Amino acid sequence: MASSIILNLASTTSYSASFSIAKCSKPPTKFRTSTIRCIGWDPEGVLGPPQGGHIAKLEFKKLIEKDSSAKEAFERQVREEKQRRRSQRDSRVIPDTKEGLVEYFLDTEAQEIEVEIARLRPRINEEFFQHLKVELGKLRFAVSRTQDMEDRLIELEALEKALKEGTEAYDKLQAELVSAKTNLMTILTSKDIKTTVLEMVGKNELNRSLLTLLDENIASAHQSNQIEAANYMEKIRGVMVKYITK
Repeated sequence: MASSIILNLASTTSYSASFSIAKCSKPPTKFRTSTIRCIGWDPEGVLGPPQGGHIAKLEFKKLIEKDSSAKEAFERQVREEKQRRRSQRDSRVIPDTKEGLVEYFLDTEAQEIEVEIARLRPRINEEFFQHLKVELGKLRFAVSRTQDMEDRLIELEALEKALKEGTEAYDKLQAELVSAKTNLMTILTSKDIKTTVLEMVGKNELNRSLLTLLDENIASAHQSNQIEAANYMEKIRGVMVKYITK
């Protein structure tokens, strides 16, 4: 049992802790024309930015649960949107220069920013931010500014803020992932699951990242028809959720 689960854990590569940067009202097509007002959790960015209407959301959820055709249509729409974004992402050419990279980010859909940060993280470094700072300085202290310069300043300020917050969140989540892998391995190989979980609670090591990683392994076990392993991990999940507070 343990060996099959550990192999499953070792092969897990799809875990991505990411975030979406989007306008809280109707989102624009490109980041260049957007106003960043909130940061939400939406790894694939297919559901759009956060919307109001809590009652409407509950009604929609009830409809999906009761109407199988509506659920199928919704899931198909989500799959198609994911595929559209993936195809569009793969077709884009990543520039070699810092100047080109700035324009690349500005031409990125708001819901795709988190994905681009993840794959271009090594290039979003101090040198890149310094380049942004220099251009921002020239625009801010220009003797006379045209409307185009004003627009450019607003765009670059929004981009700088989004990339700084985004890289900080990405780095934090990557660090949590490393810790989560170690902790999950400890739980899966423990002879006393409850005691191990309680020890982690005491060390503040039980969190959503760990639970997400476990969920991915459960899904992977089901896909591989490892029913016994999946059931075992689901029992572990039942113990974990009792103590997760963050």
